[in-house]
Amino acid sequence: MRAAPRLLDQKFTPEICYDLLPEWQGLDVNISTLSGGITNKLYRIQSKKGDYTVRVYGDKTNLFIDRENEAHTIREMAEIGVGSRLVKIIPEKGVTIVEFIDDAIVLTNDHFLDKSLHAKIVDPIRKIHTSGVKLKRIFNPLLEVMKMSVILRQINVEYPEFDIPDTIQRLIKLSGIINIPESEYTACHNDLLADNFILIKNEAAHKYDASMYLIDWEYGGMAPKYYDIADMFQEVLVPRNVEKNIVKAYCSGRKIDRTLFFIDLFKPFPDIYWLLWSLIQLNISKIEFDYYQYGKVKFHNALDNIIFIKEKYGVVV
Repeated sequence: MRAAPRLLDQKFTPEICYDLLPEWQGLDVNISTLSGGITNKLYRIQSKKGDYTVRVYGDKTNLFIDRENEAHTIREMAEIGVGSRLVKIIPEKGVTIVEFIDDAIVLTNDHFLDKSLHAKIVDPIRKIHTSGVKLKRIFNPLLEVMKMSVILRQINVEYPEFDIPDTIQRLIKLSGIINIPESEYTACHNDLLADNFILIKNEAAHKYDASMYLIDWEYGGMAPKYYDIADMFQEVLVPRNVEKNIVKAYCSGRKIDRTLFFIDLFKPFPDIYWLLWSLIQLNISKIEFDYYQYGKVKFHNALDNIIFIKEKYGVVV
């Protein structure tokens, strides 16, 4: 018997909405495609019964994403007021549905240059890190990099230009220097690129409990809080003085130098993680995106930061 076509390969229609949300059967549905997804396909669906974001999972994302953990994370983050409410998760159909946050602006890298936004940017991050929430996934940066390298080997492809084995050995040494035990991990987002920050417009502030929300919790888990911010900096790539201002806002003026030190030491980890992720996507994803170039930039950024921590702190790996 011929297998039913996957949602990922179909045009997203009202009939698909009725299948996913039977309570919408017969209602007028407005569907729009959302930008920003380089792993999944994203849609906004609206009817008189709701306004939702539908995430249709990309190819073989089960290799590195546990949907039960994602659902638990979404629920917990909605509870503390930093994320959307989970409407429905249907892993067998490759779909997660959450409430859409309207009246808002999706941040770009340039927004992080605006000092007036720094307090709003760090507010949800600090809420997560200090929430005391225990997420199901343990996101140990070194182990996650090593897991991704195993997945890449299992795909049976090689990219000698990135010298992945030697780079992982350097991260092993760096992890030993950092030496933060898992008992000190906090709830973290672990994918704080600009697209995942949603800024509520001033004229709609009365409708919401917060001015900034975070979306896309696929990689959420218990991790070093410094890693979370390092990952954000390696995505938005702002100048050093801006990094310092953001850290100052995050720390509320306390332990700024110590916090910045650990953030700097963690910077090579997300870059190598996303390098490996991009090379995996290059071989499994049907979404059109230049994964190779994305990964290449990440690799060279990691090497630059290894040089930086040697010159800045005398940390040699």
